Amino acid sequence: MSTSKTLHQLGWQAFFQQQLNLEEFEQAIIARVIAHHRSEYRVLSPQGEFTLPRLTSMPDLVLGDWLLLSVEGQFQRLLERKSLFARKAAGAKVERQLIASNVDSVFIVSSLNQDFNLSRIERYLALAYEAQVEPIVVLTKADLCQHSEQLAEQVRVLDPLLCVEVVNGLSSQCQTQLMPWCGAGKTVSMLGSSGVGKSTLVNALLGENVQLTSGIREDDSKGRHTTTSRSMHFMTNGAVLIDTPGMRELQLADCEQGVKRAFADIDALAAECKFQDCRHGAEPGCAVLAAIESGELDSRRLVNYRKLLAEQAYNQSSFVEQRQKAKQFGKMVKSVSRQTRYIKNSYER
Repeated sequence: MSTSKTLHQLGWQAFFQQQLNLEEFEQAIIARVIAHHRSEYRVLSPQGEFTLPRLTSMPDLVLGDWLLLSVEGQFQRLLERKSLFARKAAGAKVERQLIASNVDSVFIVSSLNQDFNLSRIERYLALAYEAQVEPIVVLTKADLCQHSEQLAEQVRVLDPLLCVEVVNGLSSQCQTQLMPWCGAGKTVSMLGSSGVGKSTLVNALLGENVQLTSGIREDDSKGRHTTTSRSMHFMTNGAVLIDTPGMRELQLADCEQGVKRAFADIDALAAECKFQDCRHGAEPGCAVLAAIESGELDSRRLVNYRKLLAEQAYNQSSFVEQRQKAKQFGKMVKSVSRQTRYIKNSYER
């Protein structure tokens, strides 16, 4: 990777330009986060590459963020994000994990083998819609599937306006199919489970083998996990490509609007229910249940809709509760500190 890039090559757009005053534009260093590690961030700018230590005084940064640095290369401020992908941290942690920011389009990658799962695709779509990023579903490993078009049609049924591409990542045609979303100055990200072929797609779009790839396992036809960290790549046509590790667990939080957008057909049907507070269970005059009975709506889709709404609400309430506890603890620490100072001053007098 070059040690410097022009702002346009880094994905700079008018949205970010409008956030700067004249003095900042002329004197500050504009940089983009290209990697982050446990104790530091790597950022790239027209002036070169810098390493920033992770300090408690700094906001949480993520791959794709735009920053202003002083002439000495010190952090000044984070620019407002155009978009942000985030999820609940994997496992039992009650934390919000940032994935990538300032993305224009996202390739939601799913392979056409035993990994194919409509409910998982809906989960990724909800995440994309919440971030207000254009999703493109990319179905990989078409060369290993005899009924790829039938599976692709199942995805298209989720949303008639959704772009769905069936590709063979090892074919030269793959790059041609995906390039319409990789325009100069645009940032594109890839999301998907482990082993679905994201690294192969990255190599296809870049025209060179920059990411390690592995074949599928013979016992279950699933791909092997190869990408272990988020990475940013710069395409020859001026687009920016962000690759992310495969997600074995994608828990949604604070994503209600994204879920409703991903299930817009159910929301439209719900507006026709007899009762405004219809729960689509056993209520009379339920338009959603009627659509399921007539075959217009798949019952699986309603089950997943309910599941994702409940999941994001629960996770979000956990975040709020944790913040309240942290705030109360902070107040207690300050109170104890004040009392300690008062007692100490009393003894000194």
